[in-house]
Amino acid sequence: EGVLQRFLGRLDYLSMDFLNAGDYAALADRAGDAERLVAYFATPAALYEPICAGLAEVGLAERTRVVLEKPIGHDLASSRKVNDAVARHFPEDRTYRIDHYLGKETVQNLIALRFANSLFETQWNQNHISHVEITVAEQVGIEGRWGYFDKAGQLRDMIQNHLLQLLCLIAMDPPSDLSADSIRDEKVKVLKALAPIDAAQLSQQVVRGQYVAGNILGKPVPGYLEEDNANAQSGTETFVALRAEIRNWRWAGVPFYLRTGKRMPQKLSQIVIHFKEAPHYIFAEEQRPLIGNKLIIRLQPNESIALQVMTKEQGLDKGMQLRSGPLQL
Repeated sequence: EGVLQRFLGRLDYLSMDFLNAGDYAALADRAGDAERLVAYFATPAALYEPICAGLAEVGLAERTRVVLEKPIGHDLASSRKVNDAVARHFPEDRTYRIDHYLGKETVQNLIALRFANSLFETQWNQNHISHVEITVAEQVGIEGRWGYFDKAGQLRDMIQNHLLQLLCLIAMDPPSDLSADSIRDEKVKVLKALAPIDAAQLSQQVVRGQYVAGNILGKPVPGYLEEDNANAQSGTETFVALRAEIRNWRWAGVPFYLRTGKRMPQKLSQIVIHFKEAPHYIFAEEQRPLIGNKLIIRLQPNESIALQVMTKEQGLDKGMQLRSGPLQL
């Protein structure tokens, strides 16, 4: 109870209409003479412009940093419009575009795993890696967010931010240092090297779908078109799987498989790096499907890093019977 009261004593609440200029004056009064403020825009991107203008009008912009969370617009043109509107009142060094997936411990650990271990970095290319899987599966549906989700869909909600960020961290070259700009520069090189998927390739490289009614954990759940306030004619995707290619020296010929969906059998976010087989195979032919080292990076649940390796089954009577097991981190 004491902790709760101390916590509540640090909170304040002000109800605002973001389109009402008078409400920003009340916000300025509430902020008082605080030297440094952070405005986290947990709103649709369409409201960023009036919020920025309202903060500037009452003199709060000069001492405020703004945090913008994805998706910022719905296409390139709208994204530029939103960013330009924010930039009229906030310089770049006080504007933070946040992808909350990057706050996960194991995601941050990707940089250390890759660049602090020559064991991996020397193998991290098309000579040694056959393919990469990036999967973000959710058991939940849209959880009452139909109005937002149907306009975004799984491509905008997950692929173009969370999964592409993971792809960039896996695929980028070593940055010159650990500064934000250096890491961003290497990520941008990966994005520029992504092969476009044109209309003729869609049927071979992209799968989109919607979940239908079924059971999750033994309980019946509605289909996407049967959710509250749903539009039964909606063609918005709740599942996407695609094959991406990075056209550069490091990754030429290595497919990256990105998958994400709602109402999946289990909640799982992980990256699997599949290493190529040795050029000459000497063990029993029926065991060949077992062969192949995998680096499994689990983001949730139960964050972990495991290297799947081949060893011999224990026991002199087993001969050279192989088994696959993890080196667990």
